[in-house]
Amino acid sequence: MKVNSDVTRCQGHGRCALLAPDVFDVDDDGKVVVLLAEVDDEHVAGVREAVTSCPETALELA
Repeated sequence: MKVNSDVTRCQGHGRCALLAPDVFDVDDDGKVVVLLAEVDDEHVAGVREAVTSCPETALELA
């Protein structure tokens, strides 16, 4: 499974980094940074929760 981010939509809420810190981080501007584009089984639950919790729908599973 892959996760994509749209930094133009990201408003820096940081929920993704809180819910899946091994997969997401935020940069100095507060925008999402995807650390693991290929998500393994260990991180799937956290990534799914992060994707559905993003208020700006800046994350997508592919």
